[in-house]
Amino acid sequence: MSPEIIRAIIYATGETAYMVAVAAALGTLFGLPLGVFLATSRAGEIFAAPITNRVIGAVVNATRSTPFIILVVAIIPFTRLIAGTSIGTSAAIVPLTLAATPFIARIIEAALREVDPGLIEAARSMGASPVQIVTKVLVPEARPSITLGLTLSIVTLLSSSAMVGAVGGGGLGDLGIRYGYQRFMPEVMAVVVIVLIVLVQSVQSTGDFLARKLDRRARRG
Repeated sequence: MSPEIIRAIIYATGETAYMVAVAAALGTLFGLPLGVFLATSRAGEIFAAPITNRVIGAVVNATRSTPFIILVVAIIPFTRLIAGTSIGTSAAIVPLTLAATPFIARIIEAALREVDPGLIEAARSMGASPVQIVTKVLVPEARPSITLGLTLSIVTLLSSSAMVGAVGGGGLGDLGIRYGYQRFMPEVMAVVVIVLIVLVQSVQSTGDFLARKLDRRARRG
């Protein structure tokens, strides 16, 4: 394998890491409050707004139901509006973030719903406000589940980032298609797959480690 190809693989790995890191950060920024709202806004809950909950839930489900490659193409005008172009790694962050946000919101919602309702009632009986219940009870208790969910989201983003390579998004997917498929260089495709496997394994191991560290029950045991 020539030095030029090796440099291209290293550069593409950096592009993939950049896309995934920014999209994961933005997806969490938007998905966290959305997930908290979905988990706490049904009838009888601390921020009860059942109609709004159903409407937002339907929008989240519709976004999650759209195949990613169709989403990438469908929002090209929006991507151009935000990034100024529809090609390249910075442009690819827009559809990646749009796909990650509802996914992360549902993960946050599921993690918060696993919290023991008795803890919420205890906090209420001690006079805690709804915001205090969220920030001091729900989120701290759900941290291990949230961490594992965010780990899953990052792994999914790695897979999606390879897919945007098919439409000029850059990164390892783009490199694999240009060299591995169009120039018929299977060794490049093999290296791209190996690098993606290493990245996924690294992210999963880090996420598992952090979740164990944050699990109060494990620490008590």
